[in-house]
Amino acid sequence: MFQVCFPKHTVLQPISYSLATPRGAYAPPPPQSSVCSLDNTRSGLALLRLVEIRAAQRTFEGAYVRTALGQFSFALIILKVFTSEFYAIGALFAVYGVAVMLVAIYRRFEGNNQFFTAAAGDGTLKPKFRTSGNSVALLTLLSLSAYITLMVLTWNLVS
Repeated sequence: MFQVCFPKHTVLQPISYSLATPRGAYAPPPPQSSVCSLDNTRSGLALLRLVEIRAAQRTFEGAYVRTALGQFSFALIILKVFTSEFYAIGALFAVYGVAVMLVAIYRRFEGNNQFFTAAAGDGTLKPKFRTSGNSVALLTLLSLSAYITLMVLTWNLVS
């Protein structure tokens, strides 16, 4: 069985600045003689899980926010540069940006419940992981409907 052991109070110490190390780099504390106990293993796994959750939140929330901001800026360009015939298309991109922002909020809510425990058949608690497939499916449906609406609006401009 694989165990991760951390001392109870692990604190990163700053490295002194030199040409070999980038400014603000941190090094792990000097090795301590510690016994790998169950308490250290649990806190180490909890720390690794927390780091993974934070990285996923930064990655996906940033992607959703960047997409929403891109849609808002494209809508603003359409509304400012083009004539009134294109206002419906600009409004579509603005509404799509709001929808992407709402999906980002929903994904954050789902992300807080990704790791949980459930009772197994024998009564023991087993750790479980839930994917964010619901938010991906929701964003897919919103994107498809936005693109279909865009094609209909473009077709109405031609006729």
